[in-house]
Amino acid sequence: MNFNKMIRVVSLAVVGFAFFGCQSGTSDNEIGLRKSTLFNEEVQVTKYDYNGKVAGESELIERAFENAPPMISHSVEDMLPITKESNACTSCHLPEIAEAVGAIPMPKSHFYNFRKNKDLRGQMDENRFNCVICHATQVNAAPLVVNQFAPDFRQENGNTKSNLIDIINEGVN
Repeated sequence: MNFNKMIRVVSLAVVGFAFFGCQSGTSDNEIGLRKSTLFNEEVQVTKYDYNGKVAGESELIERAFENAPPMISHSVEDMLPITKESNACTSCHLPEIAEAVGAIPMPKSHFYNFRKNKDLRGQMDENRFNCVICHATQVNAAPLVVNQFAPDFRQENGNTKSNLIDIINEGVN
């Protein structure tokens, strides 16, 4: 087979795959978990019953896996939006305040700039101001998919404490 003929055959195969491969018979209502068309921007958002307890009244939620960001165990309704200038989370979770108010202190990793490999000496990394990017509020809702994952914590209190700052370079040469 000459080179030009081989190029034509491969090109035809790619075009055929692209055309017929996209004709899967799956409707856009079957893609994802929201079970409605992805092309409709006026989707009804389901309202969930978030744990309505206020900070200080809620129970600690164990981490899903070692060093997973912990779930927020209390309502954040009156704490949003979180901005650099206004972050209600820090009023209880900064280490120097947390013990006095009975809150979980932010871990050392929040006071370290990993991009510059620099300890910020007690100043929170400016990239960590928006807590709800990593920490989600617990909701009373059935899981959307079955999960049989069982975490394996290497330290005794790994389900409630972070040691990320100590092991971040584990396995890195």
